[in-house]
Amino acid sequence: MIQDSIIKKVTSLALKKTIIPAIIAKTQEEFESRILKVHNFVEIIQLDFMDDNFVPNSSIDFDFKPPKTPCQLEAHLMIEHPMNWIFQHCDKVDTILVHLESTKRPDKIINVVKRKDKKIGFVLNPETPVRRVVEYLDQIDQVLIMTVKPGFYGSPFLPTMLDKIEELRSLKPDLDIEVDGGITDATIDLVDKAGANMFVSGSYIVKSADVEGAIHTLKSKLSN
Repeated sequence: MIQDSIIKKVTSLALKKTIIPAIIAKTQEEFESRILKVHNFVEIIQLDFMDDNFVPNSSIDFDFKPPKTPCQLEAHLMIEHPMNWIFQHCDKVDTILVHLESTKRPDKIINVVKRKDKKIGFVLNPETPVRRVVEYLDQIDQVLIMTVKPGFYGSPFLPTMLDKIEELRSLKPDLDIEVDGGITDATIDLVDKAGANMFVSGSYIVKSADVEGAIHTLKSKLSN
């Protein structure tokens, strides 16, 4: 039992730790400007798609065109009909993150996205237990745990989600576990210690006057 615990800890520590800015935008101009503001300082950018139905806000609800960037783009689909979006826009991004709460056929989502040669991950809202995603862990690339109620920049961090991160890390030590919501210099160490290795930060980075400095501060809070 002790040996298993050590193996899990070593495996999770070996996973690459990544800071990911999240982009919310109402227009193509805002979309481009926010990507270009951050893309020189990160490897991955998250694009937040909202339909004003699944969450009470809208974002990138237009026929978006990503600017030229060396970054990988991941689409966080906070929408009611993710499969429709996937068929229309999948080719524009590298990773697709679908809320389990938004689909009755997670297996079909996985198959369609993999056929398109993209990465696939599932997202868990605060009220959704880890057990909902367990049967898919060997088929997907990552799990995103929401540490806020989704839909807005600047929502308050929910510390009760730390137990969920720990549970998921214990179940699958080599899984990329992403967290999104309220991630700042005051909270990133908490989710890091709980077992996350991908850290999405929206307003803390995107609304900063010094993006590079904000990202450096977040990185400095992570354990080696």
